[in-house]
Amino acid sequence: MRLAKLRWRIEHDYREMKQALGLAHFEGRTWNGCHHHVTLVSAARAFCTLQRLARAPKETAPA
Repeated sequence: MRLAKLRWRIEHDYREMKQALGLAHFEGRTWNGCHHHVTLVSAARAFCTLQRLARAPKETAPA
């Protein structure tokens, strides 16, 4: 079951990177350009994830 959930998370993240962050928008011709584009999209994804986690309500310990 964990593997099935992990696959769903990977598919969801990849779809978000393509649609929202522009992973599929690269039209360059060089390996360096493609590599730079993928690196920047990955960094943007990490930033968005950190921002989402920071906004998430903090769990409080039961008193």
